[in-house]
Amino acid sequence: MEVLNKYITIKAHINGAPHESDFELKTVTFPISVESGSNDVVVKSLYLSIDPYQINRMKSYSSSQNTISFAVGIVPGEAIDAFGVGRVVASGHPGFEKGDLVSGMISWGEYSIVKGTSMLNKLDPMGFPLSYHVGVLAFSGLTAYAGFFELCKPKKGEKVFVSAASGSVGNRLANMQSCLAATLSAALGANKRYFPDGIDIYFDNVGAEMLEAAVANMNMFGRVAACGVISEYTDAAKRAAPNMIDVVYKRITIRGFLAADHMNLFADFSSATADHLHKGRIHVLEDISQCVESIPAAFVGLFRCDNVGKKIVQVMDE
Repeated sequence: MEVLNKYITIKAHINGAPHESDFELKTVTFPISVESGSNDVVVKSLYLSIDPYQINRMKSYSSSQNTISFAVGIVPGEAIDAFGVGRVVASGHPGFEKGDLVSGMISWGEYSIVKGTSMLNKLDPMGFPLSYHVGVLAFSGLTAYAGFFELCKPKKGEKVFVSAASGSVGNRLANMQSCLAATLSAALGANKRYFPDGIDIYFDNVGAEMLEAAVANMNMFGRVAACGVISEYTDAAKRAAPNMIDVVYKRITIRGFLAADHMNLFADFSSATADHLHKGRIHVLEDISQCVESIPAAFVGLFRCDNVGKKIVQVMDE
């Protein structure tokens, strides 16, 4: 059996700010079957996570492309893989059956063939909307959880500054109530006004001037967890230059990290987050677009601050 599969690709490498015209919608004939004896799994896409880090994969070169499998460069014209939730429509793998819900790396398209299943897992919705499993209960949530609790180790009463709190990771952090958290989406001149007693923890999603301002107002033994530098992704001339005298004499720790570094925490993170969701302690903010054609606009909108909350595309209905 075959269907027409629509998917999104880039026309050429993107080395500056992305525009919708940089992307192309392709339609190809797609087999809804697997070869006998293969371990392939065919997945129908339901929800896709739209993440700014993907712009670094679209560049002709980024130092990130040589660091981890999630970050490898994208070849123009080929399907773009991303984290998502889908339903198995055909399987040659003994661990997956037709009808299974799965999460993992699928494509910016309606259907994907997943060859080898190291990046695919069966999904138990746990009574939550499927969209939660590409956001608050997935890598965005794990990034916030690991960066905050594992790296920053907050203490009661400490002052926490979260940049880009309207985004997916920042919004998750904004819900954490373990300590005093002031969440701001922009705070260069306002830094000392909002934090007259200084900052103890800065969770950085932005980089550049935001990082400089935070470091300048940090307290002794301040901690910076850096999981993104969105302001620098599309502007090669923009670079953070924190005052290194402050870093040295205040004994500030700056640590870059990826959610993939902390998969050992996923079970604890998932259990704790599910519990908080059931008890209403976490309020989920999602920005969901519809259909594969909306993917370019959804992605480009991340760099124009169009989204409020975790950006998701619902590709197809169940």
